[in-house]
Amino acid sequence: MKKNLYIQFETSFFDKIINKKRLEMVDLVKKNIKITQIKDLLDIGTTEDSSADSSNVFCKMLNKIKIHKSISNQKITNKRFKSTIKKSITSKFSKKVIKTFKSDLVLSSATIEHVGSLKNQITKVSNMISLSREYVVISTPNRFYPIELHTKIPLLHWLPKTFFRKVLLLLNMKYFADEKNMNLLSKSDLKKILNIFSQKIDYKIHNIYFLGFVSNFLVICKIKKN
Repeated sequence: MKKNLYIQFETSFFDKIINKKRLEMVDLVKKNIKITQIKDLLDIGTTEDSSADSSNVFCKMLNKIKIHKSISNQKITNKRFKSTIKKSITSKFSKKVIKTFKSDLVLSSATIEHVGSLKNQITKVSNMISLSREYVVISTPNRFYPIELHTKIPLLHWLPKTFFRKVLLLLNMKYFADEKNMNLLSKSDLKKILNIFSQKIDYKIHNIYFLGFVSNFLVICKIKKN
């Protein structure tokens, strides 16, 4: 029973931190984008689990946007979303799906590090750009924050990724040891991905701080008009 109480406390404690940082990011979005001019929002990687305060917090806090849509690898039943599709953001999208889900604002909160390889991460950003009329917003943890926020392990994630994954296997953290489930990004990694699309977007990376270190990045991209 004590162990269960500890797990509940640990989960609650970290979720409060995550929620606080995500609310900070929502405020940045509101400062940099005129939300009143956004007609529809597409959320990438929506979660069906609403038990945590931090779940789908961008959608909750951007509730003045009238139309919300969702693309997720989960089946989404939340009535908030007018249109939903169960589909990976790294898969191929038909012209029909793009037309249906294209939105003024396309956002992805803490999912790019979970889509797998660098190639998949590039594909994700490419698809988000194709699905957006005006803005793309991406948030992700900083690989070089002193504590790896998924495993709660300090510093070891600064090792080359292959070594860190071997350590995770030794610690019986098989899920996070697999690249397809966790592939952390540094600021330079993000820039390399975003610069591929320099002819399609202008972007700015905002640093989010926790305890004096950059814990997360918030990327706000503006779609270039032809």
